[in-house]
Amino acid sequence: MQCAPLFNKKMKDYYQILGVDKNAADADIKKAYRQLALKYHPDRNPGDKASEDKFKEINEAYACLSDPEKRSNYDNFGAAEGAGAGFGFEGFGGFSTNFGDIFGDVFGDIFGEFTGKRRTRPTKGQDLRYDLEINLQETIFGTDKEIKIPRWENCPECEGTGSKPGKGPIVCSTCKGTGQTRIQQGFFTISKTCNKCGGHGKIITDPCTACKGQGKTRRERTVSLKIPAGVDTGIRLKVSGEGEAGSYGGPNGDLYVIINVSPHPFFKRKGNDLLCEVPISFVQAALGSDIEVPTIDGSAIIKVPAGTPSGRVFHLKSKGVPKLGGYGKGDQYVTVFVDVPKKLTPRQKELLREFAELSGEETSKNFMDKVKDFFNQKEQAK
Repeated sequence: MQCAPLFNKKMKDYYQILGVDKNAADADIKKAYRQLALKYHPDRNPGDKASEDKFKEINEAYACLSDPEKRSNYDNFGAAEGAGAGFGFEGFGGFSTNFGDIFGDVFGDIFGEFTGKRRTRPTKGQDLRYDLEINLQETIFGTDKEIKIPRWENCPECEGTGSKPGKGPIVCSTCKGTGQTRIQQGFFTISKTCNKCGGHGKIITDPCTACKGQGKTRRERTVSLKIPAGVDTGIRLKVSGEGEAGSYGGPNGDLYVIINVSPHPFFKRKGNDLLCEVPISFVQAALGSDIEVPTIDGSAIIKVPAGTPSGRVFHLKSKGVPKLGGYGKGDQYVTVFVDVPKKLTPRQKELLREFAELSGEETSKNFMDKVKDFFNQKEQAK
């Protein structure tokens, strides 16, 4: 059957049949067809000849407009060769179009499998997840790891067939190897997955003793990983093909390694920056000093100026974590705090009291006395 010219008065207007504009997108044509096919499907309108004719008509229109080449010919020249060639749809008289490709493509399994072509296909294996803990040093410089992954692999004895070596599976006698059985429902013929072979088309009569006919065995595989510098907690690394074995010749799944960085006793990470705290003495804070602080690649000298208060932050540029997949590094921020000694010798106490006197401080007063003096001074100032 051909898509006939629009200018032929006797010819049907396929766009009008589907209720779409001539410039409609493919998705809109498919949507309109789906709605009409559901409405006029023979199973929903048993014995209704008008619905059956309408159903044939909308399939004829969709067969033409869903094919880019046929639609182009139809729009430009009024014809599309072979719009409905090879239908093979039983019960519709002379009407012919590839209904299995059209209707099945739009509706999937809503009304079952129609063509008998949907045999078991190669299936990709399951993806696997592995949680890997590394330390901060490894995230900064990168590292190589070997991990052990338990997974299902194709049985080495039967090479994944499930049959004893030398005795392959036999063709299913019920579906004759097609994996499908046909059911007649009125004028409608539907193909279903064969119950005997499960759609495989073949049956294992002599199972492999190593895998008991499953075609797969549980094994532990060692996988080598290269952890790039700059990774952080939550980063997911994909290792293609290291998941479980596929079925019926399908590829292996993938392995996803989830990174977790263990806490560091000195550094804390914030993005690509590193934070740390360093104690200094009262004398260093008061008089100033050069102090040595650890970094990711050794140590650095920080110049602490005289009169540095506790909590001051010093900035070391490019001493942080490398940027993952990029260039450069973060920075390091060093917070200093004054470490107050808990035990003093009598001589140290004497010197501190002398220092307080020279500074005009009264060490004998407690905190509340000092608060009272503060408010008294405020009152006197008024």
